[in-house]
Amino acid sequence: MERTELLPHLFRTEYRKMVSVLSSLFGMEHIEQAEDIVSDTFLAATESWSAKGVPENPAAWLYTVAKNKTKNWLKRDNLFQQKLLADLRRNTPEGEEIEIDLSARNITDSQLAMIFAVCNPSIPAESQVALALNLLCGFGAQEIADAYLTTTTVIYKRLSRAKEKLKEADIKIQQPTIPEINERLETVLKTLYLLFSEGYYSTSHNTVLRKELCVEAMRLAYLLIEQPHTNQPAVNALMALMCFHSSRFDARMNDTGELVLYGEQDETLWNTELIERGEYYLMQAAGPVLTRYHLEAAIAYWHTHKEDSSEKWNNILDLYNQLLILEYSPIAALNRTFALAKAKGKREAIIAAEKLELTENHFYYSLLGNLYTGIDDRKAMQHYETALKHANTPADIALMEKNIGQIKRRLDN
Repeated sequence: MERTELLPHLFRTEYRKMVSVLSSLFGMEHIEQAEDIVSDTFLAATESWSAKGVPENPAAWLYTVAKNKTKNWLKRDNLFQQKLLADLRRNTPEGEEIEIDLSARNITDSQLAMIFAVCNPSIPAESQVALALNLLCGFGAQEIADAYLTTTTVIYKRLSRAKEKLKEADIKIQQPTIPEINERLETVLKTLYLLFSEGYYSTSHNTVLRKELCVEAMRLAYLLIEQPHTNQPAVNALMALMCFHSSRFDARMNDTGELVLYGEQDETLWNTELIERGEYYLMQAAGPVLTRYHLEAAIAYWHTHKEDSSEKWNNILDLYNQLLILEYSPIAALNRTFALAKAKGKREAIIAAEKLELTENHFYYSLLGNLYTGIDDRKAMQHYETALKHANTPADIALMEKNIGQIKRRLDN
């Protein structure tokens, strides 16, 4: 790998690890200092590797420099001398140097601790996701802004407010106890779910970024699965859901960036390995408590079966019915109507869909356009035209224009 490609790759994979370890060492109130040290480490790599070439073990070089920079900073910073350094000395045997532990085990432990610190109910959900992207995934403010289609100024404010909230609440970065896991795991899973959704249903046109968001959400979920106390049924259900959805990622968009509807997807582009992994995690998710992740994973499982059988759509419809009883959401209700159309016919689905009155959602009008196609094409075109007015991504706009064009040609013949 060329140096120009290697450093960005290492920044994505190693930055988050070092920040987690140093943040755990320093505490939440000094998280900016941890970020500064790691950023300085990568700046040093840029300068040194440009002049001297890439070292034999680049990751080890980064870890060594990060350790040295941390030790130097501890020696010269007055605040650390007075407060933090004294605490660290108490936990270090006399005569021994303070250990900056960047072992694989401590990195994993630190990242797990950071997940539970970041996913705290004291900060809004959107801030949790932004903070997770920044601290746990190594995404910069510009990348997060691109994902949310907003400005870096907005993201900087969101991150700053979230960090201040965590400091005010005196949140500790430490291994969660079993009661804390049981109390906060639901919030952690919700954050990972939102992180994955931002990638899979992203309004961003950046396909590479969208995939990376999904990969990061799955990486963090796997981190939970690896730990005995967090390897719970709901975690496996969420992982199964992510695997099933990710398996169809490459089939959801064509070469020109247009969305490909489910019924038109090329099944050969589906990732069978991810489908098999999803089935494995779904089996591991068996337990006494049924969550939304179990039901959504089961729905996603049936969507990995291409055949248009009545068994498939009746199962999906039944799962949506259970999901709406367990945790109602307008989008789930909207998705249910598509399954209803497949299982019971379009006319019954139209009645159910129009009751939802989601008049600010372009997916609502797009679905009505689909349901009315072949029943009342003029009405279908009106709904697609309304959907076009509400659409806000190039892919959605292109899809609405394509649907309108098809109906116009049919009406003209």
